[in-house]
Formats: sequence, C-alpha cells, structure tokens
Amino acid sequence: MSSQEHTRQTSPTRRAVLGAGIAAAGSGLLAACSGGGSDDRGRGAAGAPARASSPADGRKVGGPAAEGSVGPLRTSTFTATPGTIDIGRGRTFRTWTYDGRLPGKEVRINEGDTLALTLSNHLPAPTTVHWHGIAIENRMDGVPGVTQTAIKPGGTFAYRFTVPHAGTHWFHPHYGVQIDRGMYAPLIVEDPKEPLLYDHEWIIVLDDWVDGVDGSTPDDVLAQLLKGKPAMGHGNAHDRGHGGGDEVRDRNPGDGDGDSSDGDDGERGGSPRPRPSGGVDAGYGPARDLEPDAGRGSPGQPGGRGPRRLTTDATSKLLGGHAGDVAYPYYLINGRTADHPTEFKAKPGDRIRVRIINAGAETAFRVALGGHEMTVVHSDGFPVHPYKTDALLLGMAERYDVLVTAKDGVFPFTALAEGKRGSAMAVLRTGGGPTPKPSTRPSELDRRVLQSSAHLRPVESVALDRRRPDRLIRFTLTGGMKRYDWAFDRRPYDPETLHRIEYGERVRLVVVNATDMWHPMHLHGHTFALAGIDSLGARKDTAILLPHRKLVADFDADNPGLWMFHCHNIYHSETGMMTTLAYKD
Repeated sequence: MSSQEHTRQTSPTRRAVLGAGIAAAGSGLLAACSGGGSDDRGRGAAGAPARASSPADGRKVGGPAAEGSVGPLRTSTFTATPGTIDIGRGRTFRTWTYDGRLPGKEVRINEGDTLALTLSNHLPAPTTVHWHGIAIENRMDGVPGVTQTAIKPGGTFAYRFTVPHAGTHWFHPHYGVQIDRGMYAPLIVEDPKEPLLYDHEWIIVLDDWVDGVDGSTPDDVLAQLLKGKPAMGHGNAHDRGHGGGDEVRDRNPGDGDGDSSDGDDGERGGSPRPRPSGGVDAGYGPARDLEPDAGRGSPGQPGGRGPRRLTTDATSKLLGGHAGDVAYPYYLINGRTADHPTEFKAKPGDRIRVRIINAGAETAFRVALGGHEMTVVHSDGFPVHPYKTDALLLGMAERYDVLVTAKDGVFPFTALAEGKRGSAMAVLRTGGGPTPKPSTRPSELDRRVLQSSAHLRPVESVALDRRRPDRLIRFTLTGGMKRYDWAFDRRPYDPETLHRIEYGERVRLVVVNATDMWHPMHLHGHTFALAGIDSLGARKDTAILLPHRKLVADFDADNPGLWMFHCHNIYHSETGMMTTLAYKD
C-alpha cells in the first residue's frame, strides 16, 4: 500500500489545495489546440526574445520551468504522419513517424531559450508529445486528459516552454503504445558555458522494432499481453480526465475502462509470412524465444492481426532475472539494423562526445564501443564526475553521455538487447578497413559494465543539498507477467487518484519492487537524486529498479502541477503501473 509521512512542519502559505481546488488546478493547466501550423522541417532559427508562457489561469509558475524565462525564441514544426521507413537492406515498413523520418530530426536549443514547436497530427488517431527529462511548465507536459487534451486527427497543438537545463533529452508520444511506433526524436539542450572539450558529437538512438513487420502493430502486442483485459494507461484512463466534480479521490483508484486502439493505416495483414530476413546478423532474436504459437499468423487476442510476439525465456543476470515479454523482430541504432549500419566518421585521436538515448519500448540495451574505453560525463542530462567503464546498461528512456578518444580503424558500436539475444550496431570509422560483421560482440560488453547510475557522483553544481525530507511517500510495485496486472500497490492507474504534496517540500520516494521483473521508473517534470545507502546522489529522471529491490529518490517540489510517476516499459504503464503526484504554488 502507498503511504505518506510528514517529517517536519511546512509553511501554511504553501499548503496544497485539497478536493475541488486541485481538480480546478488540473483543468486550468489544460491547453487548447491551435488551428494552424506550417510544414517547415528545419531547425528553428533564433528569434526575438519572448516572454515565457504562463498557465491558463494566469498564475505565475515557479521552479525550474520559470527560470531564465526570457530568452531567444526557437521555432519548429513537426508533423505526426503515417509513412514508410527503410530500416536497411530494403526492409520497408509502414509506421507512424515525425515527418517521415526515423528517428525524427533532432531539435537543438540552448539552455534558457524558449522552444515553440507546433505539432500537426496527420495520424488516424489522437496523439500528444511528452518532452522527456525537461522540467517544463505542467500544461506543456503532453499527458492526455491530465495536462492537455489529446490532439485529434487533423488538429494541431502549439507547445511553448522555456528550457531550464542543458542535457541530452528526447521527445515522444504519451498516448497509448504509440511510443513503440516510430515517433521519437532527440532534444539536445546545449550549455552556452559548456566545460567539456571535444571535437565531435555522435547521437546514438536505440530502439526495438515491431511495427509493420508481418502485419504486427504495438496494439496487437498489447492485446496479446492483456488477453482481453482493458488497458488502463495513456490515452485510455487518461482520456477520462481528472473529472470536473467537487470530489477527487485520494489514493483510492478504481478499475477504469477504455480501449487502447490508436487506429491503423490499413497496412496490416493476417496471413502467415516468412520470418524477417537476416537472422541474428540483422538483430533478430532466435525463433525459440517466442511462445509456442508464435509466427503462425494467428491473430491471438481480439484485435490482433499479426503473429504472436511474446517471449517467456528472456533472462538477464544484470536485470535480475526476466528481461522482457516482447520478442522484437529487429533492434535498431538510428533507424538501421546491424547488417546495414550507419557510420560516424572521425580522425584518429579525435575526442567524441557520444549522446546515447534508449528510445525502446520494452528493451534494455547493453552498449560498448569495440576497442575503446568510455568515460561517462552525464546521466539523464545532468553532469557527473568522470567515470570510466567499458560498457553501459540503459533501461528504456535512460540517457548517458560519454567521451571517447578515437583510435585508428573501424569499430563497432554494439547495442545488445539485454536478455533477448538480438543486437543493433553502428560503426565508428577513422581509417580504412571492412565494416564489422553484424554479429560482432566486442569484448568490452563483458568487462566493466556500469549497471546503475548509483555509482555516479553528481557535479557539485547540480547535486541536491543534503537535508531531511519534508515528506516521505512509499509505493510498492505489484503485478506479474502471467496475469499482466502491473500496478502501484495492486491498484491499476486511475487519473482521479492524486498523491498530494506541497510546494517547496523536499520529497522522498521509496519504491519497493515486489515483482519478479525490473522496471525503469520515470518521474515527469523533475529530476531526482538517487538517495539509497548505495547511491552517490546522481541526478536522474529515469532509474532502473531491479526485482525485489528498493529505489530511494529525493526531489524538490519546485514545479507545480499534476506529474506522472510511472514505469517506462510502455506495456507496463499502459496496463496500470503509473500514478500522479499533485501540488500547487
């Protein structure tokens, strides 16, 4: 059961507003859709200084979202649209993308600037955009029915916010299981006073891919996992909203209802098709990973039209046991399979900053650059004291920045789908030589592996000051693979359930994982400091929580609003493993 404790008195002028007041705050943060938008795909140029946007009710927003509220305006437009993508060797699939690209084009902006990005929705389903890792104004957070109304097909939405912190971030939908399609892109926030010295930047975006393969869609996968039960998450329970009545239930979730279908674009088929070409060399896991009826063209559960995609024997010591439930046909780096990799060219001796983003929906990746040592310098966008390692483990939505000094030759950057036996690959080329084989496994993958940011020490300028928490909130993660009933405290997500805190508090989250599976836990609108006895205080917004372990995370309540806390395995959150923290200024 979840519980809360006050550990010391807080000022009555900062008391959270109860009952209908907090509901009104939620509705006040809803943003209306705009009626237009351009089709410019380029990076926005600097414009005139602009005043920071404010909530619909006219209240001043405090905290990090309001810092540096006057800065250059950067404008951009994106279109969410069905399209055909090529992941290599002529393998083309219909999916949903930003402007027909995979990944979407990076957005690059300076710390303190204001980003104005208009999204046009050309999909057959509603959508939103969540700005992962950015402490922005709540109404821009992209959670349907909570911080904004979903963008309907044919509609547009003007996102506008000040970017308070530099770092490697990304953006993606927060509606249904759309994140497991092709809609994601890097968001790079540069530090005008960057202390690091390097010659090049290399952005690596990792992904697990199923959409369009043999008629599969992420909605098919969700239906197979749920076995006929309703989904409870993004775009389902969210769309019921926080209500408009006088009462808001507190820590008393209901069962919910709804349908998770995002629609399709008519490209799926139900007939049996051959196994994807390329085998392991293309990043495809062995067929024995699948459940017994996999690949027979069975629709599985109602609404499913592709072959079954479930696995029961994906295991990893690094992840504490069961590694995942979905056997993906392909694993990608920057939209390409290992047998048709992208290349990054540099010169021997060049110092390269590699920004690594795990945009996968259900897969952790262990990554290494063959023949090189990596020095970790950032975790989830925040600087840490340099930490040398050979390999990294990234849960879904985690990011690491590393520095490498390029050697002479051709080297594989390999991303092993942890516990699933497939892999992705990109190539660093500084000299002549053949491209490494797709099945290459650099020895660095099995040397020093950074499994957790708990081993990282934050740079003093971003470290949370050590003080006693004002409030302690305890959660227990529950559920299992067989029933697929993921939840907080055995209660599936209900948007009416709010865990209230107060502005200005230091909040400590203590999350006990009582399940047999690992979970990447993500907090919206804030970064937290890892505060367990084995942690050194690294700042994070997403952290791996292993089975039967505990996550202790401290954050400052300095950004008012309704903020999601959830597992970033999209199939776990969509079936109920998320909740809401709420407070006002």
